[in-house]
Amino acid sequence: MGFFSRDFSKAGPGVPKDTPRKKGVARFFEIIIREYRDLLKINILFFLCILPATALFFLGLFGIFNYGLMLSIVAAYPIGGAMAASMFCITRMLRDDPGFVWDDFKRKFSENLRQASIAGILAATFLYTQVFLFWLPIMADWEIVSTTWLAIGFVFFAMFLMVSPYVFLHYAYIKLGTFTIVKNSILIALSNPIRSFMGAIIGLLPWASLVFFIQITYVFIPLIPFFVFVFSWLLTLMWVWPVFNKRFSIEETLVKEQQDKLED
Repeated sequence: MGFFSRDFSKAGPGVPKDTPRKKGVARFFEIIIREYRDLLKINILFFLCILPATALFFLGLFGIFNYGLMLSIVAAYPIGGAMAASMFCITRMLRDDPGFVWDDFKRKFSENLRQASIAGILAATFLYTQVFLFWLPIMADWEIVSTTWLAIGFVFFAMFLMVSPYVFLHYAYIKLGTFTIVKNSILIALSNPIRSFMGAIIGLLPWASLVFFIQITYVFIPLIPFFVFVFSWLLTLMWVWPVFNKRFSIEETLVKEQQDKLED
């Protein structure tokens, strides 16, 4: 069998219908082992969507291409749709709902490409700004970076990481206007600060590990197009998905819709 294909003809042990879902670390590794092919596909698809914008940004940042920074904002147009599609595919795994990544990603990307483009561009611009602000002291040879500077940057970055998953989950599941989506996402994050903050911090672990390993060897850099994004999102969504799901009764609604279709 190929790496991207599965053999559904083999009989398996099966899972009892009422078996409770695992939690925590056990749940994380259960999904990684069971869904690693699909996680790989999601990461590659998302990486391809952001590659033009990312390449232009760094070409501009290092002065290789004068218009790189400006054009990278334009190239960020598909990022919102790709984020919504990725969130949907990963939460489908958390819901234990079978599906096909290629079809699910394409469908959700197409559905949200236009509406989520503004959120994607703003998210990309915010991240560009964070990179630039922390890159500036290095380029200027500042020996000491103000503690206040770092504290303010961390607060804004933490708020961004706490709110943004809810924004793109809205696009993936709830049909609302962008202003309402952003307002709802801020309220949900603030009303569930512990889970939202933990999702933000835990989701940074793969990136922090990558930075640590880069200081030792560059061997781990090729992991970015294949695994790092989905590992980060999976860790984050394990914390924030229960909040979003409970708020809008997503799983209950989807199960009811499936039952109605079967009855029809």
